[in-house]
Amino acid sequence: MRDQLSKYLPAEDHRAILSRRKLFELAGLAVASAAIPPGMALVEPFPSPDLTGQGMSAVMDKLSLYMSEASGRELPDEVIEKTKQHILDTVAAMISGSELTPGRAALQFAGAYGGKEVATVVASKIVCGPIEAALTNGMLAHADETDDSHAPSQSHPGCAVVPAALAAGERFGISGAHFLRAVTLGYDVGPRFTMTLGGQQFEAESHWSTHSISPLFGAAAAAGSAARLNAEQMRFLLGYTAHQSSGLGAWNRDTDHIQKAFHFGGMTARSGVTSALVVQAGWTGVEDILSGKDNFFQAYNPHADPAALIEQLGERYEILRTNIKKWPVGSPIQAALDALEILREQRDFHSNEVQQVSVQLATDEAAIVNNREIPDICLQHMAAVMLMDKTVTFHSAHDKGRMKDVATLREREKVKLIPDEQLERVMPLRVAIAEIQLTDGTHLTQRVDSVRGTPKNPMTREEIVAKARDLITPVLGATQCAKLVESVFDLERVKDIRGLRPLLQRARAR
Repeated sequence: MRDQLSKYLPAEDHRAILSRRKLFELAGLAVASAAIPPGMALVEPFPSPDLTGQGMSAVMDKLSLYMSEASGRELPDEVIEKTKQHILDTVAAMISGSELTPGRAALQFAGAYGGKEVATVVASKIVCGPIEAALTNGMLAHADETDDSHAPSQSHPGCAVVPAALAAGERFGISGAHFLRAVTLGYDVGPRFTMTLGGQQFEAESHWSTHSISPLFGAAAAAGSAARLNAEQMRFLLGYTAHQSSGLGAWNRDTDHIQKAFHFGGMTARSGVTSALVVQAGWTGVEDILSGKDNFFQAYNPHADPAALIEQLGERYEILRTNIKKWPVGSPIQAALDALEILREQRDFHSNEVQQVSVQLATDEAAIVNNREIPDICLQHMAAVMLMDKTVTFHSAHDKGRMKDVATLREREKVKLIPDEQLERVMPLRVAIAEIQLTDGTHLTQRVDSVRGTPKNPMTREEIVAKARDLITPVLGATQCAKLVESVFDLERVKDIRGLRPLLQRARAR
């Protein structure tokens, strides 16, 4: 059992699950009787959680109370700083995403169906309804691969949580400090849902998508906090969110990134805000979707232990375990580019001195980035760009025309991607082993276990600001970018989050 868990959860998470489950087996599927993978033992599901005197599970009681109190809860300084960094990183992803095909599609939708002018659509002059704004900004945030990621939950929290908190925050005119707390809550709640279900292995064996379930619950929690929902209302919110939870692993087959942007950010931010707004408007519903007949866990994984949702809640902040990407490319490519950069620091070389490059990745990770049609999620192409340019920028990672460039194709032919079963066993730790053979016979090897931007190898504030400038300045200009960065790191002084609108939008309509 521990061997199975180690494949998709880091060591510090094993205790959180195993202490609550004597026999955790990931049958994890909507129809348990028909969906147990071959070779996986059938065990009895956990009994319904103990109920409190209020007729609800102890898990729901604690979770809903924690969520309702988040708007007034003081946060540790380390968490505040990290939350600001992730807000800036996500906003930068939205702004740069406005220039890409998924972003343009989202902006066109918002312009046509925007609704009442309440919430900001980033990198535009559009002001529309909070539900439409959340959808649009969510798609902008995942229009490419620059947004953050959370490995234990197999999800991208920021692209849903930040747009949802912003849209609901503008609807209710919350302060910058409240906005910070709402975002932090979203990161705490959303990832715990798919961690509890089983993370990467749950997605692989159930065909449900952790990349939609986790961000959705995170977005709902953030929006619910912005709406100042009480504990009972938070329970209703979780019910409406569970009913809206959806998404299939088929997002891997999207070649234009539009449906993927909707799946990761747009759909999840929209649905989370919807849950918060309907409950704030007075809607009621099932008070405990986590227990009782036909509950959330019976639908997704009847063998999961709901108690993992509240494990170290208020002590272990998931935003501190969320990655910020150094490179504007898909997560599986990050370690490979780190390795190539380190090798060049050890021995400077020109691309024409390279005879062959091999990169070993976990089998599932390799499948995601193997000779893809999109440049920033194609390992062979990005390795070729790295060899030629000695770095990767937002522009070079999104230059699709370069995929047909003769010189780039010549370098790409040198790159070999090797799926590695051994590396698969250490997932969600994304490890890469890069080897370079030079024409003079020199052989260089580098293994990267802790990618730059991960909790064990974090980027500094200065590095994150530099990345944000690279993404924001070409769209909004250097002056507006500088003011926006300053405001994000001084959010406690913002009395109304709507005051950020002039800094988030273009000076002129497109």
